[in-house]
Amino acid sequence: MPVWAVLATVLVVSLVSAGVGGYVGGIGAPAPEPTSDGPKLNTALPSDAPSRAPDTIAGVAQRVSPSVVSIQPTDRGQGGNGSGFVIADDHVVTNFHVAGALEDGMEVVYGNGRSSPAEIVGTRPESDLAVVKVERPQQVEPLEFGPSEDVTVGDQVIAIGAPLGLAGTVTTGIISAKDRSVALGEEGARTDIDALQTDAAINPGNSGGPLVDLEGRVIGVNTAIATMGAAPGEQSGSIGLGFAIPSEQVEAVVQEIIDGAGPTGGADDEDADSGSGAGADEETPGD
Repeated sequence: MPVWAVLATVLVVSLVSAGVGGYVGGIGAPAPEPTSDGPKLNTALPSDAPSRAPDTIAGVAQRVSPSVVSIQPTDRGQGGNGSGFVIADDHVVTNFHVAGALEDGMEVVYGNGRSSPAEIVGTRPESDLAVVKVERPQQVEPLEFGPSEDVTVGDQVIAIGAPLGLAGTVTTGIISAKDRSVALGEEGARTDIDALQTDAAINPGNSGGPLVDLEGRVIGVNTAIATMGAAPGEQSGSIGLGFAIPSEQVEAVVQEIIDGAGPTGGADDEDADSGSGAGADEETPGD
């Protein structure tokens, strides 16, 4: 097989809809049609569901999933979604390429199906991170950051999010590499990260969701996948090469945003608006 045939292209794990997606927008099965009450997420644990030990994959998923949200446009006709997770009562962490694509109006949908409007607090395009504030937050347990520098190749991890609009999806795998240099975006608007690499299945719509360890701590924010060179609009998805922004970087950037530091740190900062909007041209929307 010629070498070019197996080269993988790193792509942003963007939104499901071609209208707000990037290179992988619209890839895979279409997202379920939302109802007037918002999509019914399956993160809420049924009352008759068997409990599991807290240090098992099932136990971690039961504890963490209610704090993972779907982020979607206020205009349901626009379609598309990303993921995020709660770090405080009304603050949610996600990717810049998710929040930037939905800056005209977004809402956060919790595991019980309830939704609430949200707005951008601040962004860091160079880190592909953003914080949004929820107008009417649900009472869920905020997730804690864990030490990504302490993870090692072979450690088990869990990814939770809304791939292809299928909210409350849990996948698992291992850390397959650390400090993987990954370039996201197009020429002139490129973001470089030293990522955690995982073989946990990550697909379009997982963007902004957490990668957690077996203690339920966030050790990374899922942001990109490698795919076998599919053109925009063609079928693509996980081939077992996903990338997450390490938690040490995420925690520092998120705190800067919340504290209002830097040119895109606060919602009232004029530069914050321009920083948040930079995502519109970061990627080429799909057809």
